[in-house]
Amino acid sequence: MSDKINKVVLAYSGGLDTSIILKWLQVTYDCEVVTFTADLGQGEELEPARRKAEMLGIKDIFIEDLREEFVKDYVFPMFRANTVYEGMYLLGTSIARPLISKRQIEIAKEVGADAVCHGATGKGNDQVRFELGYYALNPDIKVIAPWREWDLHSRTALLEFAEQHQIPVPKDKRGESPFSVDANLLHTSSEGKALEDPWEAAEEYVYSRTDDPLTAPNEPEYIEVEFEKGDAVGINGVAMSPATLLEQLNAYGKKHGIGRLDLLENRFVGMKSRGIYETPGGTILLAAHRGIEQITLDRGAMHLKDEIMPKYAECIYNGFWFSPEREMMQALIDKSQEFVAGTVRLMLYKGSAHVVGRKSPYSLYSMEHVTFEEDSVYDQRDAAGFIKLNALRLQLLKRRGNVTEPPAYE
Repeated sequence: MSDKINKVVLAYSGGLDTSIILKWLQVTYDCEVVTFTADLGQGEELEPARRKAEMLGIKDIFIEDLREEFVKDYVFPMFRANTVYEGMYLLGTSIARPLISKRQIEIAKEVGADAVCHGATGKGNDQVRFELGYYALNPDIKVIAPWREWDLHSRTALLEFAEQHQIPVPKDKRGESPFSVDANLLHTSSEGKALEDPWEAAEEYVYSRTDDPLTAPNEPEYIEVEFEKGDAVGINGVAMSPATLLEQLNAYGKKHGIGRLDLLENRFVGMKSRGIYETPGGTILLAAHRGIEQITLDRGAMHLKDEIMPKYAECIYNGFWFSPEREMMQALIDKSQEFVAGTVRLMLYKGSAHVVGRKSPYSLYSMEHVTFEEDSVYDQRDAAGFIKLNALRLQLLKRRGNVTEPPAYE
């Protein structure tokens, strides 16, 4: 290799692919490898990753619980904007990548590494998200992307490399896996293989985070979510940390089959892909946040947020979390949340979360103004002038005449 690498920090899951990458880095670059494994609530035991890294000769092994930071500093800011990509996707994978990138760069500085490495393929969005994060935080860092460099282009080649270098291969990895899975505390995504035909419905076994809505309880369940400054802070009167609260919402969502999504999306790299997403707690949280904003946000503020949300979502999806435009939009969004506080009551039932009540000490809802009964605060005659002023331009347009063609100019 032309660029000498002395030490590299690898985003390491402990699975077969990243274990192969670990050994490949040692063989190809003759460098020291430091592993970093992030616990983002994926629900897997992480100590096996430590043991496997030790078996492969790694001395510096970082395994860190980032669940609270993930929800507090990434998931919650995103949900303040009611963020969805292409009208549906709650960005569960996308929002995890900036935190992993940030911590990798921090570890690289701590251990004196001159490079970082990820296991994302050259076809997907994650390579972009990781690397934009790396370069935003350290413009001079060297980035290694094995899937764009090596000649291991088939499952057979990967398995042969693993056996050649005595990397344990689980028996169920010797065949073609039916699909790939990425998970964290916010969501689970399933893509590829058996899911690549967009006409074929996903089998029930694909879903791991949500029970089948058809067999969910036949009676609805009601919960109350409390908010302060746009963030959920408690459920049913019990204060909770961000990660604990999302875990509890996930449990409610799983039980009632809430948060399933079959999406054909537009990747940043240009192709379309089909993903099966499960975001049980996030789907409930989005409904609840919308509910509390309905009663506390001014119309102009709410509509402006809705206008910029697609751009904000695109920033996260495309990997520009650390961009100035995302930070500028975040400042606007956070300003709007100063009085977004109160309680939302939701009904959970067979795949859906419905807002059925909301209250706030900062409510902008005035029953005196909207009542159908007699009131003393609103003079309905005032509406006539309001309507006439708004109709003026329409009247002028019509009075210009029924001209079918604009005048000709020579």
